[in-house]
Amino acid sequence: MGITISEGKFKGLLKLSNSKGVIQAAAMDQRGSLQKAIAKAAGVSPDQVSVKQMEEFKVSVSKALTPHATAILLDPEFGLPAVKARSKNAGVLLAYEKTGYDATLPGRLPDLLNHESVARLKAKGADAIKILLYYTPEEKPEINDEKHAWVERIGAECTAHDIPFFLEFVGYDPKGGNEKGIEYAKRKPMIVKESMREFSKPQYQVDVLKVEIPVNMAFVEGSKANKTGEIAYTREEAKRLFR
Repeated sequence: MGITISEGKFKGLLKLSNSKGVIQAAAMDQRGSLQKAIAKAAGVSPDQVSVKQMEEFKVSVSKALTPHATAILLDPEFGLPAVKARSKNAGVLLAYEKTGYDATLPGRLPDLLNHESVARLKAKGADAIKILLYYTPEEKPEINDEKHAWVERIGAECTAHDIPFFLEFVGYDPKGGNEKGIEYAKRKPMIVKESMREFSKPQYQVDVLKVEIPVNMAFVEGSKANKTGEIAYTREEAKRLFR
């Protein structure tokens, strides 16, 4: 059974990929984490990092990396000057979600930028729309149902404006456990696999899934990244999980 795609979505994907259909995108849509990094380097608090500093950093990255990339992922809050500064061979993905999540609420619920829409992002130069979602099948069903409906709405909006929809999901432990520890590492392959299975369903209208590495290399037997000797997967198991 063949896969059909609309003309607008197909053209958008072409702008983001090379002649072999491979997307080699540079990501520079960081906001909160970038402010903290710049602040640390400058010896100031994050709220002292100006909009201009954020924009200038993203412009520098865009100029340096886009000649070697097929696309760049930016945000509309600080990244629009970098859209203009990019190499013309590179397509543009624009982030639609707010940075981070509300830590006072359970479930790491997502939210969209208040003053943006797919139509507005498209008018600002987006060849595709990107969303980051914290997601785990281990979460409470009512919370995941809210996230499912949220993604469905964005998928419908992207389809209405005939622009590709990229969904990036990042797993987490809903019980607040150590996501860098061995117990979470053992569950990570299942979390990634089930998240892929869920968002590949047609009702979400996702065109490209941006998927996490399904293992934690710090717990692969014989890996140089394994500094503790703790093993969550053998080398052969890890290889299979990448397939």
